[in-house]
Amino acid sequence: MKRTTVLAAAVLAVVATACGGSSDSRTSKAASSRTAGPAAELRLGYFANVTHAGPVYGVGTGIYQRELGSTKLKTQIFNAGPAAVEALFAGSLDAAYVGPNPAINAFVKSKGEAVRIVAGATSGGAALVVKPEITRPAQLKGKRIADPQTGGTQDIALRTYLASNGYDVDPSGAGDVTVLAQENSATLDLFKAGRIDGGWVPEPWASRLVLDGGGTVLVDEKSLWPGGRFVTTNLVVRKEFLDEHPETVTALLEAQVAADREIAADGAKAQQVVNAQLRALTGRALEPEVIARAFSSIEVTEDPVASSLKTSAEHAFASRLVRKADLNGIYDLTLLRQVLGTDVDDAGLGKG
Repeated sequence: MKRTTVLAAAVLAVVATACGGSSDSRTSKAASSRTAGPAAELRLGYFANVTHAGPVYGVGTGIYQRELGSTKLKTQIFNAGPAAVEALFAGSLDAAYVGPNPAINAFVKSKGEAVRIVAGATSGGAALVVKPEITRPAQLKGKRIADPQTGGTQDIALRTYLASNGYDVDPSGAGDVTVLAQENSATLDLFKAGRIDGGWVPEPWASRLVLDGGGTVLVDEKSLWPGGRFVTTNLVVRKEFLDEHPETVTALLEAQVAADREIAADGAKAQQVVNAQLRALTGRALEPEVIARAFSSIEVTEDPVASSLKTSAEHAFASRLVRKADLNGIYDLTLLRQVLGTDVDDAGLGKG
């Protein structure tokens, strides 16, 4: 870590000198920023979803604050990734757990300058749940299907699935099938009231649509991916924060790994802890059968399943919601590899 920091500072010094002008002050500022040590505060965003079980569990049990040490942890809850990305852009967040498509959009919109994916968090845990009378894709024409937010991971997955079945939906959500972007709680309420026909949603909302809303699974997203593995949640960090406070990002990764290992070691306890946290965050706990079903559909993992992100990127570009761009450099898994002590595949989209 120290060697990397010194080399980075040296390279910046050479670039600044070549640019002329106030190179000495710029070089001094760059060098000092990269030896700033742990951050005083880490502002972390995540969702009150089972697909964010790692941070929900880790924050709730105090693991994250323990690993961060003197760095104060400040958290914020979001409904979907695009809103979290806007907070990253605004500088009100330092890191966030988001899906692949918001991460891709953030990287593309900032021309590769704003964020880096530093780890995965979850694979799986999303489905299209519909009214029982809808049993095949051909019956979706004219229907109203919800997802958490336009441009979010489930939104792109839904649009891609509809396009593959011959349906045209424009960026606003209008077309052969109406796509509605709304909060997951609203989706459940409207589905139960019969005002929408289904939703492509993450866990635990897919399980709630089935068990509380009487829906049926038309598409388990696992069925669309090789080996049933696809990235649902990544850990994204502002590049400026990553450059200035690698020690803090390392501590954050160590916290996630510790939380993930506890979840894997005792699933029953993990469900209880996560459910208690969901109650604290949303005002309502899940029924035992709902959280059990939701947990059965996810894999908590630091592996970003990078190959699936490459495919998700092509889907996002085809949706006309994200302009096509080069994603080389979207991953920086250097610190994750150090924490795990092993290589982690970045599908050729890594640093350098």
